[in-house]
Amino acid sequence: MKISVMHSYLNSIENKWPKKLQSDNFKIIIDADSSPVVHETIKVASLYKIPVYLVKDYAHYTTSDYGEHVTTLYVDTASDSADYKIAALIQENDIVVTGDYGLASIVLHKARAIHHTGFLYSAQNIDTLLLTRHIHHESRKRNKRVKGPSKYTEMDRKQFIKCLEQLIKA
Repeated sequence: MKISVMHSYLNSIENKWPKKLQSDNFKIIIDADSSPVVHETIKVASLYKIPVYLVKDYAHYTTSDYGEHVTTLYVDTASDSADYKIAALIQENDIVVTGDYGLASIVLHKARAIHHTGFLYSAQNIDTLLLTRHIHHESRKRNKRVKGPSKYTEMDRKQFIKCLEQLIKA
C-alpha cells in the first residue's frame, strides 16, 4: 500500500482532531534534516506567534536566518541524534513535525505529532505505522524492492498547512 494512500485511509477512519491544546504556551519542533515544510511551518507559526525549533545535524548546517521566533539547534551526525534531542526538548502540548514514525511514537505521550503531508499521528494509528515500517525493513533485508513514498506534491504542502493551522486552532 502506498504511504500516502495509507495516511489518507488512517486519517479517514480516525475522523477526529485531537483535544484542544491545553495551553497557549507551546512550541513547534521540526525534525528539520529532511523536512520539506520548514518554511511553511515557520510562516504559519509566525502568524500565531509560536516559537519554532529546527533540530538538524551539522551535516545540514545553514546560515539562513529564519527570524527571531526560530531557533536552530544542531546535533551530532550520529544516527538518531536529532530524535534524541527532540525527545529531550518536548514539553506538554508541543507540536512535532516529522516524517519519522519512530520519533512520532516517542513523542506522542506528551506532544502532538504531524507528518509533512498533514497526517496526524495518534495512539490509534502509530502501531500500524510502525508495523508497516518493520515489514518494509524486513523486506529490504531480504533484497525485496519496497516502493518508497510518492513524490511530494503541492497538494501535500497545502494539506499540511491546513492541518497544522487546524491543530493550532483546535
